[in-house]
Amino acid sequence: MKHLLPDLMSLLRTDLRKWDRDPSLPLPVIPSSANWAEVIACFNESPYLLIQDEGPPQGYIVAADVLQHMLQAHRLLEAYLETTLETAGSALTLIDEEAKVAYWTSGAEHVFSIRKEDIVGQPAADFFPPERLQSLKTLYTGETVYRKQHQPRSDLFALINARPVVLDGCIVGAVAAEVDITTEIRLHQELLHMSSKVQHLEKTVARLRPDSDPFAGIKGSSPGLKQCLETIRKISTTSATVLILGESGTGKELFAKAIHELREPQTAPFIAINCGAIPASLFESELFGYEKGAFSGADPKGKKGKIELADGGTLFLDEIGEMPLELQVKLLRVLQEKSYFPVGGTRMKQANCRIIAATNQNLLGMIANNQFREDLYYRLNVINLVIPPLRMRKEDIYELTRTFLQEFSLLYNRHIESLPSEVFKMLFSYDWPGNVRELRNVIERIAILTTDGEVRPEYLPESLTASMDPKPSTTGGSMPLRSMPARSSLHSAGDVPDTNQAGNEGLLFEVSPLAYKKQMETYESDLLLQCLETVGGNKRMLAKRLGISRATLYNRMKRLGL
Repeated sequence: MKHLLPDLMSLLRTDLRKWDRDPSLPLPVIPSSANWAEVIACFNESPYLLIQDEGPPQGYIVAADVLQHMLQAHRLLEAYLETTLETAGSALTLIDEEAKVAYWTSGAEHVFSIRKEDIVGQPAADFFPPERLQSLKTLYTGETVYRKQHQPRSDLFALINARPVVLDGCIVGAVAAEVDITTEIRLHQELLHMSSKVQHLEKTVARLRPDSDPFAGIKGSSPGLKQCLETIRKISTTSATVLILGESGTGKELFAKAIHELREPQTAPFIAINCGAIPASLFESELFGYEKGAFSGADPKGKKGKIELADGGTLFLDEIGEMPLELQVKLLRVLQEKSYFPVGGTRMKQANCRIIAATNQNLLGMIANNQFREDLYYRLNVINLVIPPLRMRKEDIYELTRTFLQEFSLLYNRHIESLPSEVFKMLFSYDWPGNVRELRNVIERIAILTTDGEVRPEYLPESLTASMDPKPSTTGGSMPLRSMPARSSLHSAGDVPDTNQAGNEGLLFEVSPLAYKKQMETYESDLLLQCLETVGGNKRMLAKRLGISRATLYNRMKRLGL
C-alpha cells in the first residue's frame, strides 16, 4: 500500500560496478532485516547504504530514493486523513502539544462560524473560554470522553468525543469530534416547559381525583421498603391505631397517608398535626377545639379542633414525643373512651377518627426518663411500622434520584438527562443523616446549579463531600476499606428499636435467603467500588492486586450492575 513506508528491499539498487571500481569509497553496511530507524541513523554517515547479509553484497539503497517514497507516502496519508475527516460529518478539531489548532474541518467552520484560515495555527484559547474546551482538558490530562454534553460557548451546546494523541508514551495533541445539538436542546427546553405545564395540570387533576395507587409517592424497591408496604396492606384491613417509627426525613407522613388512603373512603379527611410545632398553651385548643367565649381573644363563634375535623377519617399526630405531658392524659382518654370535651365546653363530643402517630424519638427511653406516659405508649403502639433510614436501603437511591431529578428539571427548566457515575458513587457513599428529605434537597440543588446540562461533583453540598472518606494510600499492597453496612427490618409491637441511636444499633437484620443474598451482593458491590477507587479506576491493576483475571473482574462487575 503506497501510503505505508516501503519495504527496504523494494528500494534496492543492484548496480555495484561503481563500488567495484573504487573499493576505497566508505560505505556503511546494513543487513536486509534492518528497520527504518536504523536505516535513517546510518544515512547520517553516507547517502548510500550497502545491503549485505552473509556472502556478497546484495545491492545498495540511496537516501534520495527513501525520501521520495516517504514524501509520497506522507502526501497520500494527508489526502486520506483530510478526506476521512471531511467525510465524518461532524466538527473535527485537532490541537497540537502547544494547544494550537492544527486541523479544522469544514464541519467545524459550519458549527462554530470560524474560518479555517483564521484559526489554524492559532491558540484554541483565543477563540473559546479555556475552561469550556474539552480538547484542552484532554491534552493536559489525557482524559478520553465519549458523547459527553458540553458547552464550548454560552450560545452553543454540543456532544463531544475526545481522545489524546499519544506518541512514544507522550501526549502530543488531542482530537475532538463535536456534533451541534443546540437546536435539540432548545426544543427539549420547550418540551420541558410544556411538560411543566402538563405536570401542573396533572397535579390539579390529582387534587380533584386522588391517585388510585396509595403508594405512588413512595419510591423504592428495597426489601425493607417492600416489607413496610406489605405491612401497610395488612394494617389497612383494620381500624387499629398505628405508631410509625423512623428517623427525621424518612417520609413518615407519606406512609401515614398511604394507610389512610387504603382503609378510608376517598372523601374521608386526613388531618395532620405536628405536636412539636404548636406551643403547649395552644395545643389543647388546637387538638380539642373550643366553645365560644372559652377564653379571652378566642373566636366568638368557637373553633373546631383537629379531632372533630378528622371525623370519619384519620388524625395524624406527627412528632408525638413532643406532646406535653398534661395533654398526653387527655389524648389517652380519647383513645380509651372515644370521647372528649372541647375547651370551655360542657357537652361531650365523640371522637370518630382513626389515630396514626409518628416519632423519630426513642419513646421507651423517654418513658424511663418520665418524659412520656407508658400507658399512652401502649395505647398508641397497637401495631408499629418502622421506616428504614436511607442508609439502610441505599439501593433505593437510584430510583429516588431519578424521580427528584425529573421533578426539578421540569420545575427549573433544566436539561439534565442523568447524573454521571462519579456523582452517583458519591451519593451511594454518603450516609444520609437527613434521609430522603436530604437527598431531595441535594437533587434540587444540583438542578438549580446545572445550567449547561452537565452535572459536576462540585455541585454537591460541602456537608456531603466533606464526609467522604479520604482515598486510601495506594503505595502498599493492601487496600483499607470501610465496614459493611447493616440493614433494618420491621418489628413487632414488643421489639421497638431506638431510632435515635448512632450507627446501626437497635436495627435488626432480616434473616431470610433473599435478604442474605441481597446483603452480600450490596456488600460485594460496595467493596469493589472502594477497591476500584483505591487504584484510581485502573481495572487491570485491580484484577492483578485481587489475584483474578480481568475477564473475571469484568464479569463480576457486570453481574453486580457496576
